[in-house]
Amino acid sequence: MTALKQAQRSGRPEQQSVAEVVAGIIDDVRRRGDEAVRACSEKFDSWSPPSFRLSGDEVERIVARVPETVIDDIRFVQKQVRGFAERQRESMTDIEVETLPGVRLGHRHIPVAAAGAYVPGGRYPLVASAHMTVVTAKVAGVSRVAACSPPIRGVVPDATVAALHLAGADEIYLLGGVQAIAALALGTESIPRVDMLAGPGNAYVAEAKRQLFGEVGIDLFAGPTEILVLADETADPFVVAVDLLSQAEHGPDSPAVLITTSRPLAEQVLRHIDEILPGMPTRDMAEPAWRDHGQVHVVSSADEMFALADEFASEHVEVLTATPRDALDRMRNYGALFLGEGTCVSYGDKVIGTNHVLPTRGAARYTGGLWVGKYLKTVTYQEVLDKRASAELGRICGRASRVELFEGHARSGDVRAAKYAGDRLSWTAHDLSTAATS
Repeated sequence: MTALKQAQRSGRPEQQSVAEVVAGIIDDVRRRGDEAVRACSEKFDSWSPPSFRLSGDEVERIVARVPETVIDDIRFVQKQVRGFAERQRESMTDIEVETLPGVRLGHRHIPVAAAGAYVPGGRYPLVASAHMTVVTAKVAGVSRVAACSPPIRGVVPDATVAALHLAGADEIYLLGGVQAIAALALGTESIPRVDMLAGPGNAYVAEAKRQLFGEVGIDLFAGPTEILVLADETADPFVVAVDLLSQAEHGPDSPAVLITTSRPLAEQVLRHIDEILPGMPTRDMAEPAWRDHGQVHVVSSADEMFALADEFASEHVEVLTATPRDALDRMRNYGALFLGEGTCVSYGDKVIGTNHVLPTRGAARYTGGLWVGKYLKTVTYQEVLDKRASAELGRICGRASRVELFEGHARSGDVRAAKYAGDRLSWTAHDLSTAATS
């Protein structure tokens, strides 16, 4: 492998100060509730309306301000997201099997009761995150979806509110940052707590989710957006360059990586990036991202290319090769694959229908991204109707439990073997009371 460009920074910024700030805000919200939320919103967003929650009339007025073409596009994208999520939900079936005569085991998929959807604002109003979090939760059957999105420099993000409303959000709060995450997770006087949080965000939002995980469920731990392009000599170097920079504009710490079997292509891609970057309207983000976190690696074979790609375990993997579907069989570590030149990561981010909330920083080694199944709890049940089966299970339970020195467990099995099959108990209730007082 030859590295034509290496990352200048690790991509993992110092977390101590972020963690301390986040911990302080969470503690404040835990103690003071709405008062703390309002103080943080005033401090960080200069935003302190009479109520953070939008009323039905307010939502209607905001949606009416959004251009019709934007509404049409939102409806189109949400239809794609909803359709794919519905097919995913249909693939998850409840089961019940009889493992022994009269012994029934089953599982059911039950949606969480309440989910919080976070849609970032700040520099970029990520309208598409409304589709990914709210639509998917509603398809899963979540009864209550509370959505938070911050004002953008004191202005209501009309398109985001419209997207949240059309997606089916039950509550919409103009509230952002750690204070929004803490309010949803812990609950306040005016914001009831949720069972699960989903959605992307900056380093502070991600850290808030990390610290609150356990008190509330989360979709996944997320970091800066990543793109990995796999290309051979058949790829168009200009397309490769454009696609790498398309994700670099997310932020100055977003890695953009190329692995290719063609050195001439790699060199052309580097030249194109040098030509394109100066004129990008989002150069202030894309340029430091490429400078500090961009990488270009030339490998000797497709085998080496796929092996190295699995080591990266990138969020987005774009496959621009002569036979892109090879990646389906050759790779295992990725958040999402984008196969062939007709597909690009930006489609996944904005319009195609798969979910764009995906694992970063190597988490694709052990998890996939947000999908309808994340909002479902797969729970089991058991039923033993046949007394003979219960007796036999009781005998085995007794023996197995005593191997582990769990006498109480063993006796639960013993009593069933005695009641249903006439087995003799080697202990009595008197034994238990004597043991308890000795």
